[in-house]
Amino acid sequence: MSERKAIECWLSDMDGVLVHEGHPVPGADEFIAKLRATGRRFLVLTNNSIYTPRDLSVRLRAAGLDIPPESIWTSALATAAFLSSQRPEGSAYVIGEAGLTTALHQAGYVLTDLDPDYVVLGETRTYSFTSITRAIRLIENGARFIATNPDPVGPSNEGSLPACGAVAALITKATGVEPYFVGKPNPMMMRSALNRIDAHSESTAMIGDRMDTDIVCGMEAGLHTILVLTGVMQKDQIDRYPFRPSHVAASIADLIDLI
Repeated sequence: MSERKAIECWLSDMDGVLVHEGHPVPGADEFIAKLRATGRRFLVLTNNSIYTPRDLSVRLRAAGLDIPPESIWTSALATAAFLSSQRPEGSAYVIGEAGLTTALHQAGYVLTDLDPDYVVLGETRTYSFTSITRAIRLIENGARFIATNPDPVGPSNEGSLPACGAVAALITKATGVEPYFVGKPNPMMMRSALNRIDAHSESTAMIGDRMDTDIVCGMEAGLHTILVLTGVMQKDQIDRYPFRPSHVAASIADLIDLI
């Protein structure tokens, strides 16, 4: 890591890095506290588009982590920023929750099922056959297809749930139209986060627990990449991938002294 510029800004995944199964990873509170005390610019990233940053801030505070809403960057926010840059003040038919609809409203978008510019698919716990059918017909009539993230399944107490990527595949099968995924592993997610905090890739680190999303996404955006082993990835799995992180750490606690 000494071969690159010193780390001035930090991006971090949330689940598996800062929290695990609803509980803070040991050292995460100290890591965040030091970032804030030293004035380092940082963002916590998540592909989850269900919640607004304010919602997530409250949920993280309940888990013992004090992270303000302005320091949280979701795939919903990245999607709204992307659409605003592509077609300012456009229109969209949205399948998703408050995190996505709020972000699009704040970006100046009109949410409608009357000849929208885009069909935007996000995460929701209540995917309905009616809304999916409407999305399919709108795409067939020319609406552009956007999805917040490619994750095929999400966790729940009862087991796996179909997530955005799985429902996107259903719509693609029906229409023959592939969506543009904005969230990780698209480096667009990282670049939008960098723009959010006015950071430069050469002096920014991305911390994640997944090689196939966090690390590849950070690498393709030109960031320092740090894999922590408190999530889904084990150390003996790293060599299965054709790329490597800049650094491997047991947990976020081992990174506190790098701030």
